[in-house]
Amino acid sequence: MDYSMYPRNDVLCIDMRSFYASVECAKRGMDPKTALLAVVGDPSRSGSIVLAASPALKKKHGISNVSRYFELPDDPQLVIAEAHMGDYLEVSVEITKTIMNYVPQEAIHVYSVDELWVTITGLQKLYGPPRETARLLQHQIREQFGIECAIGIGDNKFLAKVVMDIHAKKADDGIAVCRYENVERLLWPTPIEDIWGIGRRMTRNLNRMGIVTLGQLAKHPLKYLQKHYGIMGEQLYYHAWGIDLSPVTGSFIKTEQKSYGHGITLLRDYEKEEIYACFLDLCEEACRRARRDDKEGRTIHLGVGYAKETGGGFSRSMSIQTRTNSTMDVYKTVITLFERFYDGESKIRRVYISLTNLNDEADIQLSFFNDRTKEKDVGEVMDRIRDKFGTTAILRATSFTNSGITIERSNKIGGHNA
Repeated sequence: MDYSMYPRNDVLCIDMRSFYASVECAKRGMDPKTALLAVVGDPSRSGSIVLAASPALKKKHGISNVSRYFELPDDPQLVIAEAHMGDYLEVSVEITKTIMNYVPQEAIHVYSVDELWVTITGLQKLYGPPRETARLLQHQIREQFGIECAIGIGDNKFLAKVVMDIHAKKADDGIAVCRYENVERLLWPTPIEDIWGIGRRMTRNLNRMGIVTLGQLAKHPLKYLQKHYGIMGEQLYYHAWGIDLSPVTGSFIKTEQKSYGHGITLLRDYEKEEIYACFLDLCEEACRRARRDDKEGRTIHLGVGYAKETGGGFSRSMSIQTRTNSTMDVYKTVITLFERFYDGESKIRRVYISLTNLNDEADIQLSFFNDRTKEKDVGEVMDRIRDKFGTTAILRATSFTNSGITIERSNKIGGHNA
């Protein structure tokens, strides 16, 4: 591969190690490298998931982020911490602000609450070579927040991210570098399932083609990958060679909204007659966000996952004639989809609802059959009350039933306690 035509930058991918657990250790004055601490979503439920485990707990007892509360060891040194998502978001924002003391805002691309890219191209005169800059940021985060981080350095975002995942997390100093010329040596022996951006389904598909490692993906003819997977096959091929043309600087803070959706994994299995209150609450949340941004949509999507005993579910969408952000319009369409595709028997554990095919909000089209102006006014009044007094200041009656979810969700971030 001739890399001379491809851009070269100095990009860091920074990952906060065991972030939630590290924050909880810092709150308790504990060393995250030696403490045995597990962050649990809801300690009152034995099946609650372990959101994070400290490095020492992972090493000593093999606990991972997919373990359950009841699987935790009976160790007298073990500390159980209930998740506090608000604290993690606050620390994440402060870390980003700290990094902004060294680079401009447009050089930072936040990927998740515990991971971000930083482009440091052209900053060598200020901070030295990229590895020295990485050590500087690593030290600053450790001293200010008590959090260890792994840093990958590459010519682009993909290389920085993958070398961080594969090598930096295992390195003694938590730093690894991969340039174009290092791809064959550092990345090609890696199984494709360990490569960022290749999920389980794609792994199975590629394995059927005899592709097991990244090197085999790179050597596979591009035309066949394009034939099987289109533009995605082309991207897989070039990523296997370490090539990524996504922008490394720019405005990464806000992107155009493609949909307004809300989903939930329920705390228990719901019967058919109970799920309608959940539908209405989710429709209310999605439409409220759409009204806030003066957007309307024509396509409503409903996803339903059945309980573990039966498994399966369905995911269907329907487009309506008139664009809307009315809660009841969306709710009626959701009910239509549910009645059409629900199997009539299975209990329900997961629900997702979204409004897509968006446009700017337009003047209301009058109808002889319903008063859409009144519906819009009611929705806007409810939104103003909630904006001023809180999410639960005004609710529909169904939200107060045992099937409603808004009251419980109001105190949570990302499905966990704030």
